[in-house]
Amino acid sequence: MSALLEVSGVSVTFDGFRAINNLSFSIGAQELRAIIGPNGAGKTTFMDIVTGKTRPDAGSVTFGERSVSLLSLTEAEIARIGVGRKFQRPTVFEDQSVAENLTMALKAHRAPWRVLFWKEGPQDRAKVDALAQEVGLADQLPRKAGELSHGQKQWLEIGMLLAQEPRLLLVDEPAAGMTLAEREHTTNLLVEMAKTRAVVVVEHDMDFVRRLNCKVTVLHEGAVLAEGSLDHVTKNQQVIEVYLGRG
Repeated sequence: MSALLEVSGVSVTFDGFRAINNLSFSIGAQELRAIIGPNGAGKTTFMDIVTGKTRPDAGSVTFGERSVSLLSLTEAEIARIGVGRKFQRPTVFEDQSVAENLTMALKAHRAPWRVLFWKEGPQDRAKVDALAQEVGLADQLPRKAGELSHGQKQWLEIGMLLAQEPRLLLVDEPAAGMTLAEREHTTNLLVEMAKTRAVVVVEHDMDFVRRLNCKVTVLHEGAVLAEGSLDHVTKNQQVIEVYLGRG
């Protein structure tokens, strides 16, 4: 199976500190992957590099069947070819309804000149309904986003990202601050999403990672320390020492 995203030999240094150290990572087109590791392991910098926010000093990052180099593209271009990123804090338009938030995300996905002449049609309304259904907010469409629970805001933001039809979604600590029921729904949502696209989840919560039941990549000092099932990596002596032993 060829990789959708291929990160090879990537390094980046900030003020003499090597945040990413000869990192290699790949993920398939329909795959769910969890990335774990102690603070300062390079998890956020890894996402910054993939999304074009940070340029590495060395290495390559390619995407898609044609192996397009992401290092030659801007953040906006990377988003347009299908890389979506969800930050830890949800950024939704609180005064707008759930439906309006999703509609704006659909509109934003169009080319700049098309946005000028864009009018919502029946197709767009059907798409908004389908997105709301997918993330579990079908019964919340008229509600203002500001009235939603923390978990529901996270799902709305995931829906807004899905409106852009990403092939790769990077999700930062989705379970943080959620109730048990919300966490369960989020698990199901991420597993379902990974059936049609690649989903990378950066997470601290081991219980949540276990529920995802997917391959895990452990980062430490900017490099991959171990990779495999959660059971496999948590038995790794180095992983225990640098990460799990810090209970």
